[in-house]
Amino acid sequence: MPPAPLPPPTETEIQPPRVPGLSGLLTLAVGVVVLAALYVGREVFLPVVLAILLAFVLAPFVDLMRKWHLGRVPSVIIAVLVTLGIIVSLGGLIGFQLAGLASDIPRYQTTIERKVGALREGALGKLPNMLRDFGRRFDEAVGEQSPVAASPSPTSTADAPPEEPKPLPVEVHEPEPTPAQVARNVLIPLLEPLATTGIVFVVLVFILMQREDLRDRMIRLFGSSDLHRTTAAMDDAARRLSRYFLTQLALNASFGLLAGIGLWLIGVPSPALWGVFAALMRFVPYIGSFVAAAPPILLAAAVDPGWSMALMTLALFAIGEPLMGHVVEPVVYGQSTGLSPFAVVISAIFWTWIWGPVGLLIATPLTLCLVVLGRHVERLEFLDVLLGDRPALTPAENLYQRMLAGDPDEALDSAEVLLKERSLTSYYDEVALKGLQLAANDATRGVLTHRQLDQVRDVIRALVQDLGSHDDIEPPPQETEDEPVASPQSQKPEIKEPAVVGEMPHEDKISEAWKAEGAVMCIAGRGPLDEAASEMLAQLLKKHGLGSRLVPHEAASRSAIYNLDASGVQMVCISYLEISGTPAHLRYLLRRLRKKVPKAPILVGLWPAEDAVLKSETMRSTLGADYYVSSMRDAVVQCLKVATGEEGLPQTVTTGQAANEAAAAKRLPLPA
Repeated sequence: MPPAPLPPPTETEIQPPRVPGLSGLLTLAVGVVVLAALYVGREVFLPVVLAILLAFVLAPFVDLMRKWHLGRVPSVIIAVLVTLGIIVSLGGLIGFQLAGLASDIPRYQTTIERKVGALREGALGKLPNMLRDFGRRFDEAVGEQSPVAASPSPTSTADAPPEEPKPLPVEVHEPEPTPAQVARNVLIPLLEPLATTGIVFVVLVFILMQREDLRDRMIRLFGSSDLHRTTAAMDDAARRLSRYFLTQLALNASFGLLAGIGLWLIGVPSPALWGVFAALMRFVPYIGSFVAAAPPILLAAAVDPGWSMALMTLALFAIGEPLMGHVVEPVVYGQSTGLSPFAVVISAIFWTWIWGPVGLLIATPLTLCLVVLGRHVERLEFLDVLLGDRPALTPAENLYQRMLAGDPDEALDSAEVLLKERSLTSYYDEVALKGLQLAANDATRGVLTHRQLDQVRDVIRALVQDLGSHDDIEPPPQETEDEPVASPQSQKPEIKEPAVVGEMPHEDKISEAWKAEGAVMCIAGRGPLDEAASEMLAQLLKKHGLGSRLVPHEAASRSAIYNLDASGVQMVCISYLEISGTPAHLRYLLRRLRKKVPKAPILVGLWPAEDAVLKSETMRSTLGADYYVSSMRDAVVQCLKVATGEEGLPQTVTTGQAANEAAAAKRLPLPA
């Protein structure tokens, strides 16, 4: 017999986590260098990033022209020239609108002064006097309670210092600027944005010319192990990004157009300017529309002697933004971005700090590109974890975390969400068993305390009992939501086993002996959590018409097996979450059970599918069980086959997942 496992450590025996070493410091240093480079080199990085985002927008247009049998070079040149023309036209329109608005500002001054005077004469103007009167009364009340201070002795006029002579006023008149100075003052501020625009379009041309080559170089740079699969995934992600950015640009431009038309009908000056401003500010998450509404509302209040124009402008944005954000966008997009709301806010703050107002406008598109890279490039996976909207923990890890926290309600809530799209057997196999395996591995390593083990047992027992009301059937298909823009194409799809019902014989073929209580004896292994796995199996067998009974491991021990009630037992199922080395204890347990119930077939459930027993036919024959399975579904299917007396079916199951592989093994002879 192998030595007994050590007891779990106490709270004081748990070792503290290790302090991050050189690798952690190196990662921190790299992060600091990257941040410094982004901040210091914004004049270089910002045009490149803008060119990349524009390339995503123009890529569908270039592909469309290439389908019209235009070459790559003409298609790129036409797309860039059209974009440049649109930007120049918008710039000219904004300039004319600003010039007209500046010339009309003195005309609005009288209206503003009249409204401010009316506010001063009203209740708002009386408020300062009321506050001063209240303060004076408060000071008088406090002065009556305090002793009268002695008045200072008056100073004589003879002691007063002589008055200093007042300085003479001096006026400085600058000479009239020359035409060269005027040209310099006007042109120099325009050189930087013009130079940035030129760099953006030069880089844009090269990106559009060499899209595939740049993609392949990036994949090669990050060391992908599967170039073909990753290339296909990156192409799909690029198409999704292009479609999303183009759709977002079209929707924001439509919102700006409608806002400009509405402001023109209301009578607000420079409606085209505010329409363009509204379209740009909708790229800013959450607060962009509110910021876009403030200037036209204030201008309407300055233009109109009354308040009707300002109220109509407020109503235009208050109605238009919710309609666009909650009605039009969900219908047009039909998909999520894949970003978490927290990441959107943090990214807006971060890129505004790094690159100013332009960083605020491109924060969401740029962050979305980073999340796409994180989901398709293994080395950048941390970006997806930090910024993506997918859960950071798998369902099994989340269940284990709820077990450690001793929170059965959260565990049940997560289970009910998963059961909306999968059967109970599938949930037990893919989530509950894997969560229990994580706990069993930690218990074997000795990192769980007695209290934590008790919490894990209590939570899983409560979860299984609460799920007793759920039928083990395939849930009705739900409407499939479109995948997010940042789709995890490079990752393996989630495995979901089909329900047992539908491919098994009808329950009327099960005899009454198999329906009786305790017909299938579910015995727990000797691990600390094996009893929970046996309880799951017993519950599933009952849901499929077989009578089952849960038996703890101690009841089948050498000293207690003689008192074990084996009347009416048709089959025995043993559950192990973890069995390492030579499972001699399992062999001796099977011998004892053969003597106790010699006619009942024995099934051993080794829930870790990679266990050596499942891979070695010699080891299985040495142990002497009739069937070996590694999933709850296989166990239920095998018990139903034995109970209904099906002929010509394999009677030893060694597969780990019946959804992917057919069970095929040879019946082992029962020992004499």
